[in-house]
Amino acid sequence: MEEVAVSEARRRGIRRTVLLLMVPLSVMVGLVVYAPTLYQLFCAITGYGGTVQVAPEARAAVDPARERESLPEITVYLDANISRDLPWRFRPLRSKVKVRLGEPVVVFYEAVNLSDRPTVGQAVFNVTPFKAAPYFFKTECFCFTEERLDPGERAEMPVQFFVDESLLDDADAREVRQITLSYTFYPQDADAEMLARARDLAEGSRILAEQIRRGEVRNFRNDAPRR
Repeated sequence: MEEVAVSEARRRGIRRTVLLLMVPLSVMVGLVVYAPTLYQLFCAITGYGGTVQVAPEARAAVDPARERESLPEITVYLDANISRDLPWRFRPLRSKVKVRLGEPVVVFYEAVNLSDRPTVGQAVFNVTPFKAAPYFFKTECFCFTEERLDPGERAEMPVQFFVDESLLDDADAREVRQITLSYTFYPQDADAEMLARARDLAEGSRILAEQIRRGEVRNFRNDAPRR
């Protein structure tokens, strides 16, 4: 009987140990599954690595204590890059633009499908120097979405942005007078499902440009990578 009792106690101890080990294992699995969502939430709270902040409207009405004419101008250089595996031509329609802090401006990028087949690309962007990224706000544009161009098709993609005047309150960034906005397009698998799902880049850009012209696009986002 004593051996049976000892054996039963040992089994209970083993079960308890297994259960205790399963708890942290389950937590670790959950963290892996939801890591992108948790990371995005962490970024939104802390500002690390490219948080998304939303300004309902461009802060064109600057601090009354600062006369608009006294605010410095920032030169924003427009840069375009493309993967060699994507048969597009991609470029900004102007190489740079001068902007006054707090004033929204619209610039355009051009993409042309040089191939004889429909293709899909997806763009990422960054803002340098990184210390200026927290003050660079833009509306939704053509990045982070799958974009389709038909053979020979051309699109003019608008980008509306402003540089927040609070840059002047940042001791590390207040001397910044030149910023580079850079986009890079990468190819996506152009199978039937992707071609059906991808946004029509030319038509979508035309609609967005018209909405911007009518003043219907007002939500500016700050989602540039910080490093």
